[in-house]
Amino acid sequence: MDAVHLHLALNHVPVLGSVFVAIALAVAWRRKSAEFDRLSLWAAALLAGVSIAIKFTGDAAWEDLRPWPQPYEGSRVERHESAADQATTAIFAAGAAAAVGLFLARRRPAVSVAAVGIVLALLLVTFLLMARTANLGGQLRHPQLRGDNAGAVSPNSR
Repeated sequence: MDAVHLHLALNHVPVLGSVFVAIALAVAWRRKSAEFDRLSLWAAALLAGVSIAIKFTGDAAWEDLRPWPQPYEGSRVERHESAADQATTAIFAAGAAAAVGLFLARRRPAVSVAAVGIVLALLLVTFLLMARTANLGGQLRHPQLRGDNAGAVSPNSR
């Protein structure tokens, strides 16, 4: 498995994980379950940790793809990378807020409602940023996603 394959396999984790952990936090908040709050905050912190690997595999994937014949336009790659930086910052903020919430609640029976709310909001923003990043990444190799009719001619028709 090369860097490109690993990046493509891992990049689904924060996109889907952010929305699933946000749902878990919302359920925990609604049910007022301290155990589920803690579990969901741990999941948010771990999700941020996993995202480190995705950032590094993205950089390595680009190095592997750079010598290939284009459709890898530099401007598309730059937009994807910029969006990835924003999404990574958001997921790190969510993970850090989750870790702080867990630390502050270490000797208390329940996690602060404010901590749960902050992490939930950050995860929703993270999901939107991750989805945008994934879409821009998909456009690198899938011209039909671009909306500019770049995929109208089949590569086999030449």
